[in-house]
Amino acid sequence: MPSDHYFSAAPASAENLRTITVTLAGRSHEVTTAGGVFSPDRLDTGTAVLFANMAPLPPSGDFLDLGCGWGPISLTMALSAPRATVWAVDVNERALDLTRRNAESLGLTNVNAVTPDDVPDEVRFTTIRSNPPIRVGKTELHGMLERWVPRLDERSDAWLVVQRNLGSDSLQRWMSQVFAPDCTVTRAATGKGYRVLRVRRHGSPRTEPVVLPA
Repeated sequence: MPSDHYFSAAPASAENLRTITVTLAGRSHEVTTAGGVFSPDRLDTGTAVLFANMAPLPPSGDFLDLGCGWGPISLTMALSAPRATVWAVDVNERALDLTRRNAESLGLTNVNAVTPDDVPDEVRFTTIRSNPPIRVGKTELHGMLERWVPRLDERSDAWLVVQRNLGSDSLQRWMSQVFAPDCTVTRAATGKGYRVLRVRRHGSPRTEPVVLPA
């Protein structure tokens, strides 16, 4: 694997810091990006499709952005749900540094930009929102999802955006098999060559007695 891929831990390419203006949580913001991370020059199309088609965020809880890059999804969640704790996870240390820098510049104190192993084992997620790194390869991608999707809290959702010609339909079928019967996987939306996939974690069966009205 070349050392300068955006999913490398330490990109070898020049940093080349730059400032761009993007719309996050309905408002225009200036953020810092750099070379060696995903989509450094703009908000990528897939993430924009995700924003346009995902459900509103819960008001609080632990949220996960899997493969945070310079932070557009994490920052949007933190801005939209200030009482939530946002875990911005990436293996790319440059991406994590940019997410921390951008959270600080926006006055956000509820973003934890960390490597996967730095997320405490006991944390369960009220939601996962992600533009996952498809180009990391099927084996790595499947392992990533098998690690994190089961950590969804009961009756909670993961929303993933995946380019159609990069295997979104086969990924949906795979997740439907692997995460059954605990989760249901559906295609929530299609747009601009992308699919938005929703993974719904079911709740425990009702154990308390049902009291019928007299």
